[in-house]
Amino acid sequence: MSDFGSTTPIHLDRGEGKGLATGTLGLWGSTVIGLASTAPVYSLVATLGFVVLAVGAQAPIAFIIAFVPMLFIAFAYRELNNEMPDCGTTFTWGTKAFGPWVGWMGGWGVAVAGMVVLANLAQIASVYFWDLFGLELENDDWRIVLVAVAFIAAMTWVSWRGVEIGERIQNVLLAVQYLVLAIFVVVSLTGYFTGTAPDPTPFSWEWLNPFAFTDFHGFTEAVLLALFIYWGWDTCLALNEETKDPKRTPGRAALLTTVILLFTYVAVTISAMMYAGLGDTDTGLSNEANADDFFLAIKDGLLGPWGWLLVVAVLISAVSSTQTTILPTARGTLAMGVYRALPARFKIVHPVYKTPSFSTIVGGVVAICYYVGMTLISDNILQDSILSLGLAIAFYYAITGFACVWYYRRDLGRSARDLWFKGIFPLLGALMLTFAFVQSAIDMYDVDYGYTTLFGIGGTFVVGIGALLVGVVLMFVWYLFPRSKPFFSGRSLNRSTPVMVPDEPGDFVRSIDGGI
Repeated sequence: MSDFGSTTPIHLDRGEGKGLATGTLGLWGSTVIGLASTAPVYSLVATLGFVVLAVGAQAPIAFIIAFVPMLFIAFAYRELNNEMPDCGTTFTWGTKAFGPWVGWMGGWGVAVAGMVVLANLAQIASVYFWDLFGLELENDDWRIVLVAVAFIAAMTWVSWRGVEIGERIQNVLLAVQYLVLAIFVVVSLTGYFTGTAPDPTPFSWEWLNPFAFTDFHGFTEAVLLALFIYWGWDTCLALNEETKDPKRTPGRAALLTTVILLFTYVAVTISAMMYAGLGDTDTGLSNEANADDFFLAIKDGLLGPWGWLLVVAVLISAVSSTQTTILPTARGTLAMGVYRALPARFKIVHPVYKTPSFSTIVGGVVAICYYVGMTLISDNILQDSILSLGLAIAFYYAITGFACVWYYRRDLGRSARDLWFKGIFPLLGALMLTFAFVQSAIDMYDVDYGYTTLFGIGGTFVVGIGALLVGVVLMFVWYLFPRSKPFFSGRSLNRSTPVMVPDEPGDFVRSIDGGI
């Protein structure tokens, strides 16, 4: 990494790559981490009620439609990963396709999304933790803040300690989540068929009719809400250098993750609708009072004395996603440090645990500071930053889709497969997400959107767009440092630069935890 001459590519030891623990994860382990990153239980809790409020009985088809761009972008991730299994993902691929400026902003989008959602997940985990003890505390209560910080610190330690120990923990946490979801579906359907449900509603194929939407605004709102509960599957790709077959396993895991999530969300939504109905009173799914936490509203009636299981499931979902969210953020900044897009300290890998130690610790510290700072200033601003999360997600997913099309533009005429999987599907996914970004920004601009108003416009818009603009400022600041010149001049990372990954997928260095 010391020679960055204008015509000389990076010289590297392809057998060692960046120093991460290669060969640690298999297909199952990678899929588990991808599923855990989406926090399926919490995602449903936070989203289902609002989707039903937006489109009523069309909630199941809204989840299916939102799955389409995720699938298309998953194809883009898979194709790019087949050739460049680099933990920098969007940063690396965007740089190779469009140059350093676009690539840097793609990496920033990943980092922003990670930091904001870490604050949210930790807060939710803390709220549900205290709920187990019968305490309903305000979000800015010092006990909520203290436990939330402890969760971030603990999950940062797990991520620093090694991918393998994280995978083992995630196996247990994900198993609990899906066990509770299975119980939810079975008990809900049992309540419907036995007549004990509060509002038994027969299943209708109209729930799956994509042409039954009656309000375009409600349709776009529901799809945008549903779209981002799939977010997180790309963690599989950020761990590509640590899998047993880095060119194939991560892409397969990403596709498998999105399909499992689709069936999970649709099954839970349909069973909830059949059990609770679509009424706007009591436990009905259209009751605005329950929109932000449907599970808590029905847990006692559904499970009786076992209602605490739903509370535990949400708590576990938030905690497990806290840990897995740190992984792609740390590996993205690791790659940026390796290719000189960030200071060299970010490329430090722990000599024993084979994890991006400095990037992981910095990510955890920044998340804690962001969470505590926003909570002290105003919990409403923190909530607005969470609502704006979709902008960062759509931003870097769209960059990935466009990067796939542009990078492979000369290959699209070689075969029908290349045309569809490297061209048409990624392009459609990127265009859909670009629309989602623009539509979300327009909606967030309204002063009635979110919890705050800043500068006479919606606070969610200011926070969301502002976070991306902060990236522009930081990028230009780093550009002024001499050490950034190899990156911004295109010498440390360009289309012809070999990515720093192990060359042979069969030659692995086991992680400190032994392997499975």
